[in-house]
This record gives sequence, C-alpha cells and structure tokens, in this order.
Amino acid sequence: MTVVAFVVNPTLLRDPRPFLGRCRAAAEDRGLAPWFGPADAARDSLALARHAVAAGASLVFAAGGDGTVRACAEALAGSGVPMAIVPLGTANLTARALGVPARPDRAVEAGFGGRDRTIDLGRLTGVEGAGGTCFAAMAGIGLDAAVVAAAGEQLKRRFGWAAYAAAGMRKLTTPPHEFIVRLDDGEPLRCRARSVVVANAGLLPGGFTLLPQASLDDGLLDVGILAPSGAWDWIRLASRVLARDRRQDRALQRLQARRVRIGADAVLPRQADGEIVPPGQALSVCVCPRALTVRLPW
Repeated sequence: MTVVAFVVNPTLLRDPRPFLGRCRAAAEDRGLAPWFGPADAARDSLALARHAVAAGASLVFAAGGDGTVRACAEALAGSGVPMAIVPLGTANLTARALGVPARPDRAVEAGFGGRDRTIDLGRLTGVEGAGGTCFAAMAGIGLDAAVVAAAGEQLKRRFGWAAYAAAGMRKLTTPPHEFIVRLDDGEPLRCRARSVVVANAGLLPGGFTLLPQASLDDGLLDVGILAPSGAWDWIRLASRVLARDRRQDRALQRLQARRVRIGADAVLPRQADGEIVPPGQALSVCVCPRALTVRLPW
C-alpha cells in the first residue's frame, strides 16, 4: 500500500489527537497508509522526513511552523517526493508564499488533491542549524535575526505574528554595522546597515512584503540591505513595505544574485526561515534551482 507521511510538530496544537485523526481518515479514505512522525524540534523533523523518504513515502506533509517546513524541505530536496504544508506556526512564510490555505483541514485536503510544482531552495554554507543548511523563505544576519530571537516561543504562542512586531520595536535602536556584500562574482559592496537578508520568498510575518520581486522558482536569490538611520527612515521603510513599493533608497536596497556572501564587522545573530542558527560574522548563500517539489492547491 502506498505510504503518505505526516511529520507533525504537536507542540503547536493544544490537543493533537483530533488533527491526527483527521489526517489518518483523509489518507485511509484514499486508500493510502498513513505514517506519523511527531517532531518536537527541527532536528526531529529533519530525521523523520529522511526516514519517511527511506520508507518509500510518496508524499510528506510538513505540519508545523517554518522550522518544520525548513527541515522537511532539507530532507526532501532532490528526492522528487512532494512536500505538502499544513501551517500550524506563527509566521508560516513559505505556506503564505505558496498560497496554502491557513486552515489545517483545508491545507490537508489541498495536499491530497493539489498539483505539484518545483521551487528553488537557498543553501547556507558554514552554518549548521537544527533544520539543516537549506531554507525555503528567508535567511538573514543582523537585526532581523535579533528580532526573531527576541520574539521567543512563548510570546509567539500568546500573540502570534504580533510578537515579531513587538520585538522589532524593542530592537529599533540596535546600532548599525559595517557589512561587505558580494553578489556572484561582482565587486564587493560596502555598506553600513542594520541587517542583510537573503530571500527566496519576500514575505515578512503578518503577510507584509519586503522583497516584492522575489519568486520561488526564478533561480535567483533576492537580497535586502536594510539601512534606516532614524525614525523618519523607519517610517518610510514601513510605508514602502505596506504599499509593496519597489523603489529603492538608502534605507532599503534590493538586489538579486545566484550566490551571496555577506561579511560583518562583528559576530551577529543569524536566522534561517525564522529559526535561530549559531551567530557568526558571515553568511554565505547559494540558490538550488528547482530543488524541491511542493504540493499546491489548484
């Protein structure tokens, strides 16, 4: 019998039993054998998704937040086995970028009855995080990672995506740093900025769009250099994000490349798909074109 796997982060569900029961029923109604892997951390999701592929799963559901999705994407990259997303987390950036329904029951139905699409992944070098070295949505160094760390799991569970906004307000006065950004084989770009992000999808928590040109399957990484210098710059940057404005100025530069190397003047926080990875003074990313098959709603 064909196996369908469910890699689930049960900590994001008050009572996981009803959800798991619906998943089991949906699989069995289609003549499929459900396989369940409860994952309490990204490293568990990575190992479980790899085990599911080795066990012959024809479809893997990543039911959790962006960390669960990132880990499953790492395991499934290059395998041809499609990944379906059931968003249970706070930001759900990859799910939003792919148009996956926010309601878990509808997301499960879309996973079974949807269509397959191949998307790019970003791959980090010199960074070993709990979910591996791939990311589907966005990685960054500096202020963005500091905000992710400050939001914390307890705040996110209590306030949802607004926890990121609250954490961001507390971090606005974080001083800028000197960065050197090299795109592909180009000349190094020196800048004084708060943060540098590298994205496959340009969304922020809450559904706001930082990098409107970012596409999941264009074979390119989108780079955002955030360098607001004062309150007025922050206001202009916020209004631009809300309006999906593509104009650039000193507060926000948007660039594209296949390979990105970032160096900083200090050891800074780093994140990948909303998961904190060990801090460092550099971040190097390359794009892996069409590396992952995802299941989307029609």
